[in-house]
Amino acid sequence: MKKFLYEFAYGMFSVSDEPVLFKDLLDANRLFNANRLVDPGRLNFQFRYAKSHVMFGVFCLFLLAPLIALSHIFFSELDIHITIFVVVFATAAVFISFDLFKVWARKKLTQKLIKDAWEVHFPYFPYEKYSNKVDEIYQSARKKDLPKRDLEKYILDSLVKTS
Repeated sequence: MKKFLYEFAYGMFSVSDEPVLFKDLLDANRLFNANRLVDPGRLNFQFRYAKSHVMFGVFCLFLLAPLIALSHIFFSELDIHITIFVVVFATAAVFISFDLFKVWARKKLTQKLIKDAWEVHFPYFPYEKYSNKVDEIYQSARKKDLPKRDLEKYILDSLVKTS
């Protein structure tokens, strides 16, 4: 079920075959470790807005249709004002949950793309163990204003020294 949800969520995005650049990987890792949203351009993906709306609509249809069918008899007996009040809150919940769904899917895709790029740029350093260390080293490199051409060597040398 979990794999199905991930595949379902990844269908909302268009991912480029272009490799993630080293500096973009470092910036994305820094933002992801700080629990912030990463710019899709850094990891070469974009939303498919129409498809995301359709996918979430189908998801809501399968979830809400049985609930509506079960609660119809109960709400038909209540006062119309209470029914309207419940419908307004249910509609708000659907729109709020769509935004939460997009953020969840984006974070999962971001994590997957960062891990895939990590295997290309840091094949001997597992992501789970070294992502925070690389983030710290990258922050110190930014403070030293190292040029881009020396950045990769500095980070790899620092990783080897700390390992």
